[in-house]
Amino acid sequence: MLQNAGGDGSISSFLNQSSNIAGEFATISQSSVTNTGSLFAQIAATNLQKANAQKLQDSLNQLSASQQAVVPKNVLDPVIYLSDGTTIDTTNNIMTMPDGTQFDTTTGAKYVDPTSIMQLGNGATLNTNTNIMTMSDGTQIDTVTGLTVSPTA
Repeated sequence: MLQNAGGDGSISSFLNQSSNIAGEFATISQSSVTNTGSLFAQIAATNLQKANAQKLQDSLNQLSASQQAVVPKNVLDPVIYLSDGTTIDTTNNIMTMPDGTQFDTTTGAKYVDPTSIMQLGNGATLNTNTNIMTMSDGTQIDTVTGLTVSPTA
């Protein structure tokens, strides 16, 4: 402003210079207002994103808690006793007949305790509870007597 002070000294030149300076101040003020508005908009958008993320996390936590609250439960007794002496273990799904024969209640097949089975070569298995060796072709041999076990006996 001091460099323009040496004008012709007329009121007209003073008013022109003042008008130009006022325009520059207005531009500075307008830029400041625009920048401040932009800053506030960014802050508001960031706060909105944080609030939405928190609401989403709260909803997921509630859903997870509600899914874990419902635990399926076996409403049957752990063991059912029948009048002929047969028992049904509802926890392990095993039916035991009075003579000790066990059946898997899910498949209907005879139940064999997996810990009593030994895997042998060529696909053969040995049941250590009954001493029966089952060959890979299905032939069963009593390992105590060496006789072939008949499935109909």
